[in-house]
Formats: sequence, C-alpha cells, structure tokens
Amino acid sequence: MNNELGKHMKRTIKSINPANEAVENEFPDWGMDEITPVIEASDSAFLKWQTLGFAKRASFFFTMAKLLRERKSDYAQLMAKEMGKPVSQGEVEIGKCAWVCEHYAEQTATYLADQAIETENSESFVTFKPLGVIYMIMPWNFPFWQVIRGAAPTIMAGNTIVLKHASNVFGCAVAIEQLFKDAGFPDNIFSTLLTGSRTSADIIAHSKIQAVTLTGSERAGQQVAAEAGRNLKKSVLELGGSDPYIILEDADIDAAVASCGASRMLNGGQVCIAAKRFIVVESVSQEFEDKVIELMKSYQMGDPLDSSTNFGPMAKVKLRDELHEQVQRSMEQGALLKLGGKIPDKPGAWYPSTVLTGVKKGMTAFSEELFGPVATIISAKDEEDAIAIANDTEFGLGGAIFTRDVEKGRRLARDVINTGTCAVNGFVKSDPRLPFGGIKKSGYGREIGEFGLHEFVNIKTIIVT
Repeated sequence: MNNELGKHMKRTIKSINPANEAVENEFPDWGMDEITPVIEASDSAFLKWQTLGFAKRASFFFTMAKLLRERKSDYAQLMAKEMGKPVSQGEVEIGKCAWVCEHYAEQTATYLADQAIETENSESFVTFKPLGVIYMIMPWNFPFWQVIRGAAPTIMAGNTIVLKHASNVFGCAVAIEQLFKDAGFPDNIFSTLLTGSRTSADIIAHSKIQAVTLTGSERAGQQVAAEAGRNLKKSVLELGGSDPYIILEDADIDAAVASCGASRMLNGGQVCIAAKRFIVVESVSQEFEDKVIELMKSYQMGDPLDSSTNFGPMAKVKLRDELHEQVQRSMEQGALLKLGGKIPDKPGAWYPSTVLTGVKKGMTAFSEELFGPVATIISAKDEEDAIAIANDTEFGLGGAIFTRDVEKGRRLARDVINTGTCAVNGFVKSDPRLPFGGIKKSGYGREIGEFGLHEFVNIKTIIVT
C-alpha cells in the first residue's frame, strides 16, 4: 500500500455477531485528533455541571431510569447481537441499570453530606467535591451495567465522563451516549470515544483527565495503572477473579449446587465474580459432583435472541478458543473431563457447558481464571484444607461458603477468606448499595455503594479557627 494513501485511510472497528460471525456494524477508530476536542468539551461541561445541586442532577437520572425500563427490549437485543447475551438476561441487566440510577439520585446527597469533626478549632469538617473529567475503560460482558453503575455515582458527584468501551460493543457505547442525551443531560456530561486501546496512554496523559477507572484483564490493569502512575492520576481497577466457592461437609448440597450453577453460568460464565473454583470437602464431593454435572447438562446452547434461551455463545471466537486451550491444558495436566469440552462444528463463538474434576494445584484450571462456561471441581480433605485451597490464588475478588452453621459461615467469610466480597449460602452479586471490588491481582479501589462514590471526589478538609 502507498504509505501516503495509508496515512489518510481511516481505521475502522467492526461489531461481529458472536452467534453467526456476521458483521453487525462498522465504526470509525478515532485517533487523538478526534478525541482531544471531546475531552476538552467534557472539561468545559464540568465547570458548569459541578455547580448544579444534587436535586437537579438527580432529576436527569430519574428520567434515565424511566427510559431504560421503556427501552429494555431494544437494548437487550443490541447486547445479544454484539456480545451474545441472551435477551432474557439483557433485560434484567437493563432493569438493574435503572435501579442504580435511582439509587444514586436518591442517596448521593446523603452519601456526600459534609461531615463535622470535633477539634480545638471553632469548626472543622470534611466536604466532598468533584474532580473533573473521569476516563472510563469498560468491558464487553455487561455492556450497559458496567458503564452505568460507574457513571451514575461519578456524574451525580459532579464529575463528567469520557468512555472507551470494549471495541466489540461500540453499538452499546453509542446507545448509552444517546441515552444520556435523551434523558436531558447537558451536552458533554457523558461522551463516548470510539477508539481502540492504542490511544489510552495519550488519553490518560491529557491534562484535563483527572482520574481513570478500568474494569478488565490483569494485563490491561497493569498497563493502565502504569500510565496513571506515570501521570500522577488516581486509578480504580476491577480486574479478574478465580472465585472460590467452598462446600463444607454440613452444607445443603442441593442449595449449594443451585447457587454454584447459577453463578457459574450467568452470562455464559463470562462474569468476573462468577463461581470459578468449586472446592468441596471430600466426604460430600461425589454427591456434589454428580448433581453439578446434571445441572450443567441442563444448560443447552441457544439463539440469544430467543427469550427462552438461558445460554448463548461466548462473546468472541478468539475468547472461546483461548478457553478451550485452557481446558485442554488442564486435561493434559491430569484433570478429568466429565461434560462438554468440545467445540461445536458451526460458525460462531459457541462452547458447551463443561465440567472438569480432579483439579489440583499446578493445573491451569486451578491457577488461571477460566472466563466461560466451565465448572472446575477441587476436592479438599477437610474444612481447613478447603480454606487453604480457596486462599491459594493470586486473585481476591469474590467467594462463597456453604454450611448449615450460619454463624460459622459468617465468621469464616469475615475473618478467613481473602476476597473483596464473600457470600454465605448464596452467590456474589453486585448491588448498588454495597461496595464492590477486589484485592491482590483482582485490583484495587471500590465501585458502587457509598465507598464507590468517594473514589472520584476530593475529600476536602475545612478548618475555621
């Protein structure tokens, strides 16, 4: 290709339907020439937005919640076509987005109220002020929820946002920007950047960007944290997980199987806080294994646009192939394939529900995150061994314990399991009222809840002598 001609050709990014590999749409891939004016406009919008009271900001989010509920079917179909989520699950996701909008519209004034602190001064208090333009880098697995759960508190606090969404869900990104406009928000409060990852370092370095938040892979987190650190900007990272679900000897096995299966198979297993390692005390391991296999068999791949489907394709063929390679490596290392594990002979990113047993330390399925419909079963000698296995990981996002002794479960969850969230006799779900995030290689900082709201504000001390 002529170099001069290539220089002026616009890059594009394609939206590919993972169910059939058809091209759904094509979008421009912006460079900094297109991005810089958007960042500057976002900063200009911030100067006025920060002066509005909480009640006025809240009014826009109440309108947005109403629009989300009215459009849930359209948005669910868009997600199904871009990343394969069954429409039934997509509609639930949109409903949750409406909830988070209403939660922060109702609670932000309370969460960010000035806090008086008694000192020898005549008055001392802490106040919470917005920072400015926040750069969001979001993943494809929950294309609306991931964005709106971060945008609602951040914008309610008085900041503005520029979003770089995952490139396979640019249609969702454009729809979200339009949603903000339709809800009546002033221009440039929320802006979508149609760009790949090649521009992120320059975006983070831009003088008008005050902080960055990423939900994504460990590798992406390392890169973003390095750029943020280099530019002395705050970052919040929510990365991967290899969540342990511990089934103790006295657990209600049927209830544990139901929770573990639901957590593992939501969104086809493509969830950072999905149950990923089932750690079962050996006295009940055979019963648990038999029942998990039966449950996993019930998940049959289907058209994500069909309302009766509960298990669609994975988001990308490349991701499906990477998952299959992890399964194959685990089997070569000694894991036993009890269900699935074979790529269907048809177009699309399809992968069946799969069960691996006999998984031990040193195997891929023990140490790596399997981001897809694969249940990994690990046998433990006893409770102490199960806890040791659960904590033997570089990740620390979520986890769960199943036991009929609720007080013991509560104690172990609180004091022993090393995760950002731990459930007792249930599975981990994000909730606008509760902080969400991880430790170790699962990231740092918190999203949602009151603690998430405090991530992107200036916690400012005022002293009156």
